[in-house]
Amino acid sequence: MESNGHQRRVSLKPTPPVPGTVAVFVIEDTKPSFHSFLPHMALPNQQTVDYPSFKLVIVGDGGTGKTTFVKRHLTGEFEKRYEPTIGVEVHPLDFHTNCGKIRFYCWDTAGQEKFGGLRDGYYIHGQCAIIMFDVTARLTYKNVPTWHRDLCRVCENIPIVLCGNKVDVKNRQVKAKMVTFHRKKNFQYYEISAKSNYNFEKPFLYLARKLSGDLSLHFVESPALAPPEVHIDLAAQLYFEADIAAAAALPLPDDEDDAFD
Repeated sequence: MESNGHQRRVSLKPTPPVPGTVAVFVIEDTKPSFHSFLPHMALPNQQTVDYPSFKLVIVGDGGTGKTTFVKRHLTGEFEKRYEPTIGVEVHPLDFHTNCGKIRFYCWDTAGQEKFGGLRDGYYIHGQCAIIMFDVTARLTYKNVPTWHRDLCRVCENIPIVLCGNKVDVKNRQVKAKMVTFHRKKNFQYYEISAKSNYNFEKPFLYLARKLSGDLSLHFVESPALAPPEVHIDLAAQLYFEADIAAAAALPLPDDEDDAFD
């Protein structure tokens, strides 16, 4: 059938069954827009909203800034005190795009290995993911493949973003040329800084574009964030971007550990 001058194709694709929920169906529209999707069903710890929503799983070692990353958007305040996340916290983050409103239900999982038995249950029905490491701590990057393997064991073929946090810190240990895992697995990498707001929205924008299939999608409003506590000037930003571009042109090492030589 036709609507507003373009064709619309309705395909009956029930969402994965979850106890206590009902299946919904997707309307596929040839005109890219978030409005071509019916609201997704409510998953555990999620509310039903009348616009597209997605379960976003954020994983990584403890202390890499996962909870800070989420709460920065929610409260507009940087979390100065770190407390290991126990279990999981689910935070709804709304973004306004040129195609309409979208919500990410951010599942902040336990980064500490002693809570590892809880992880798989929180990955179930994940629709996208962020893997985070700390550029000032090499071990957090070397553990990225483990997080990726755990994630993909439960969630297959979902869009993933790798984030290197704390690029505002001077004593950086993980250089851009060392970060190669995303290239081997063909997903996106961004360097971010919670304290300076640098590249803070890019992971969400990338995931929104992948989920919508619309590369022209963009945010029309920015979430309220507190003023940056540190400043990354334009010259530094350009240096970061050039460094990443140069790293992308380097041949991939045969083994991930080679990147640290």
